[in-house]
Amino acid sequence: MSEPGGGLRERVRQLAREVAKFGAVGGAGVFVNLGVFNLVRSTTEIPVVRASIIATLVAICFNYVGFRYFTYRDRDRSGRTRELTLFLAFSGAGLVIEHGILYAATYGLGWNTPLQNNMFKFLGIGIATLFRFWSYRTWVFRALPVQQAESLLEQRRAGAGPEPVPGRAAR
Repeated sequence: MSEPGGGLRERVRQLAREVAKFGAVGGAGVFVNLGVFNLVRSTTEIPVVRASIIATLVAICFNYVGFRYFTYRDRDRSGRTRELTLFLAFSGAGLVIEHGILYAATYGLGWNTPLQNNMFKFLGIGIATLFRFWSYRTWVFRALPVQQAESLLEQRRAGAGPEPVPGRAAR
């Protein structure tokens, strides 16, 4: 007989692991984003929001690799085109959230010092990250059906070789 609340505890543990992995990749992505942003701002004459968009695009590429191969490596891999399309669409929505905040602060409020640019860029990243976490886990990196996930876990434990790609036949 299972312990009462055991299923809930396990789901909470899994969510905590997912949040930690998402945070690790996302945190590294923030450093990439802010690093590229400040590099572009200090070495070029590109306006602040355009420099920020360039930095975010570099971070989006970095994050996709981290999310696919670290955070969500156990998720469904059968529709890479669909996955990448949705990832780019939701990343684009996050880009609009992030840069809407930076644009409003820079051009709407006139707060355009390097410190202010970084503060509002960081605030925009934070708000966009909440949206991205929800959308990536819900729509982009879908969980496998329970039976298929259990089968893959058993194969890994038994050392059955490389991970099979769901939905594709072995050659």
